[in-house]
Amino acid sequence: MLAQPPVAPASGAQALTGAELVRATYTKYEYLVPMRDGVRLFTAVYVPKDSSRTYPFLLTRTPYSVAPYGVDKYPTQLGSEPLQKEGFIFVRQDARGRYMSEGEFRQVRPFNPGTGPKDVDERTDTYDTIEWLLAHVPNHNGRVGMIGISQPGFHVAASIIDSHPALKAASPQAPTADYYMGDDVYHNGAFMLGANFGFYSRFAPRGDTPAPPRPSIAFDPGTPDMYDFFLRTPVPLARMNAELFGGKADYWQEIVDHTTYDAFWKQRSLWRFMDKVRCAVLNVGGWFDAEDPVGPFHIYRAVEQRNPGIVNSIVMGPWSHGGWSRGPGQTLGNLDFAIRTGEFYREKIEFPFFMAHLKDAPAQLPEAWMFLTGLNEFRRLDTWPPKGLAPKTLYLGERGSLTDRRPQGSGQYDEYVSDPSRPVPYVGYVAGGFTFDYMTEDQRFASRRPDVLVYQTPPLEEDLVVAGPIQVALQVSTSGTDADFVVKVIDVYPDDYPTPERPAGAPTRSDAVKMGGYQQLVRGEPFRAKFRKGFETPVPMVPGEPTAITYDLPDVYHAFRRGHRIMVQVQSSWFPLVDRNPQVFMDIPKATPADFRPATQRVYRSGARPSSITVMAEDAR
Repeated sequence: MLAQPPVAPASGAQALTGAELVRATYTKYEYLVPMRDGVRLFTAVYVPKDSSRTYPFLLTRTPYSVAPYGVDKYPTQLGSEPLQKEGFIFVRQDARGRYMSEGEFRQVRPFNPGTGPKDVDERTDTYDTIEWLLAHVPNHNGRVGMIGISQPGFHVAASIIDSHPALKAASPQAPTADYYMGDDVYHNGAFMLGANFGFYSRFAPRGDTPAPPRPSIAFDPGTPDMYDFFLRTPVPLARMNAELFGGKADYWQEIVDHTTYDAFWKQRSLWRFMDKVRCAVLNVGGWFDAEDPVGPFHIYRAVEQRNPGIVNSIVMGPWSHGGWSRGPGQTLGNLDFAIRTGEFYREKIEFPFFMAHLKDAPAQLPEAWMFLTGLNEFRRLDTWPPKGLAPKTLYLGERGSLTDRRPQGSGQYDEYVSDPSRPVPYVGYVAGGFTFDYMTEDQRFASRRPDVLVYQTPPLEEDLVVAGPIQVALQVSTSGTDADFVVKVIDVYPDDYPTPERPAGAPTRSDAVKMGGYQQLVRGEPFRAKFRKGFETPVPMVPGEPTAITYDLPDVYHAFRRGHRIMVQVQSSWFPLVDRNPQVFMDIPKATPADFRPATQRVYRSGARPSSITVMAEDAR
């Protein structure tokens, strides 16, 4: 039986909510916790008022502030509703060098394998924090859990390496496991401009001394249309810190100065160091996470391969970045999943996981809880990817066809002109640098452009379920010396697919999305061609010379329903989600307006030079 809440309102009393509920059920303490090198980290501890039993710790470490500061000031929420109601000792800590913690902050601090008193990283800071908590905070049961999303998820992932014996359960959620290889910053060598510009324009170093968050004036582009802003600004990416951000965006400068997969990135790639993991791990992510789509898979696979016997599970749902932690989770963008997926996750997956490993509550948790988009249902799986899959290759064919028959002959190709002065937008409306739900967006606007190649199957006769990564194999050439190739896999709805009725009283909008013929983005990724032989050393393209480009789109679990079509779009820009390629071999952050040139791109589709995607398919029945 689950324990009762630490304190329940008196009979007939009005139910408390928000900060008042937290204040009524928890007592707040603040500490400066010493690390092995003498640096002290600001730590807020919330202890249940009911002292009749002991509690495990639930620790979150963050660079984003543990506000509100002051022992009399309480947040509106400590964790998910089930966790807060059950009762844990919630611990929140400012990361080293952020806000009220001492020391120097390093963005995604590199792993440090040293063992001396000055050898510190996020792993050692967590270890020292746990040691201090066990010794100084009373009424605990000797067990610690960790939870965090995005960069706090990175802190969790870093902490499970050679983990503290008391750390029994950890949930890295959307962790930044490899900033260069598919998470926030670079995707296959292409710079994710929109998201990083918005984030690093406001995420700046704190200063030399600890201080709480201070009001600041955000960078104002002067327009809501970031497509237009980036297209018109003459400032190269490498100069934006100096000319637009007043020299304060040091972390922006770091990422645009490191355009290859060099030591700067590799020492921050946590999945490379996932050894001596001793705790249960619950990896969590969203199929539509526009920021960290591959981090959960990086950590899950590394823990699985390097730590046999550890409880290591993965959960993926139909969520944007962190969407599982808030709201019902029934809709995203134009999609309605008909299930309150966020509530299901918090109550049926996350809560039982921590209860099982921190309080010995019985739980039956599978290896993988995976939401099957298209069919819109959670499935319990023994492995990820699931067993019984078979490869299915779909070839780009003549007259826009997409077929499982390998083409014949030689010399066939499709071509388009990629003009950097008129790049393909990532959404079909005025928007910021990136939107949190673009990964669900309708792609009809793109399929009508002459610089986007479109291939699609006939309507499917049976459901087709695909799971795992999607392999892309292109044969291409360019008239330039560099190029981007963006491949998008799309679920095309039947023309008679019903549009949900608008809520009662809502006005009729002529521009409302019609779901008949909707082209739902299932997965899309860019590839910067100069990295086709490796991400450490770029190699120019030879104008007019065909070459192979192969890469994987991140994992999916999607059902293409009977009557739907599978579509593939190929294009050479995705702006301003991805920075523009000048289509000239050079260090792109230093490119000036004069460097950008149109180029003719060819995608070959012959027997000698086929282009295709390969999915791993299962029977949907």
